[in-house]
Amino acid sequence: MTVDAPAASRPRHAVPAGACDTHTHVFDTRFPAGPAPYALPRADLATHAAMRATIGTPRAVLVQPAPYGRDAACLLDALARSEGTLRGVMSADETVTDATLAAWHEAGVRALRFVEMQAPNGAGRYPGSIGAEALRALAPRLRERGWQAHLWAGASQYAELLPALIPLGLPLVLDHLAMPDGAADPAFGAVLEHLRNGDVWVKITLCRVPRGGAPIDSLRPLQDALVAANPARLLWGSDWPYVRMTPAPDAGAMLDLFLDWLGDEALARRILVENPRELFGFD
Repeated sequence: MTVDAPAASRPRHAVPAGACDTHTHVFDTRFPAGPAPYALPRADLATHAAMRATIGTPRAVLVQPAPYGRDAACLLDALARSEGTLRGVMSADETVTDATLAAWHEAGVRALRFVEMQAPNGAGRYPGSIGAEALRALAPRLRERGWQAHLWAGASQYAELLPALIPLGLPLVLDHLAMPDGAADPAFGAVLEHLRNGDVWVKITLCRVPRGGAPIDSLRPLQDALVAANPARLLWGSDWPYVRMTPAPDAGAMLDLFLDWLGDEALARRILVENPRELFGFD
């Protein structure tokens, strides 16, 4: 079963030229996907490009969706047709060959993703995900290529994992505001300390974190704390096309909210343009 990808509105704010959405996905029916716990969105490269044109982010990062597992064909096809405007984050464990990593790098992949987040059904990690233990094995090969490790975990898991992962010497990018249980979460305080030290990067993504039906405004203290800690290590991501979210958010509205709360054009340019250009090597 497939469903239409959610539409996006044009932001009210002026978005700085060269802005990058660092957390998006593509789904293309030309490439078979494995079993999925959600209806696959019709979100091919053309639809993705139209969304980006609407919200004003000519650059973007594609994160491998779980239904494609370790099959990179869909992501690589999108990168090949993007004329350098996209970068990729793939999934792989220590069995991946050096030849494959080299081919992915040439195509525009710049990171691997590792997941410790627990599935909603309480049956462990999300099906098909690759955990942080593989990152430890892969770290020398990622360092050799100048790649990053993207991590999806809860804040309490980050508090336990990061002291052992930071010495690996890789850029560590934490998804979805680092998934804290509110701004007062002690584990979020630990993440903020690592952010202040420049040990990690954090994606400001305003759609996965509210707990128990809390309003979206409850996330402002999280964004404010991250910006105060170290804006030079922050990224913005929409998470379009919002799988497992009903109703789906509006990417343009999410970007507007981020800019509303930020209230600073120089910081907006830093987070939306300069930081992703530095981290992902955009021309």
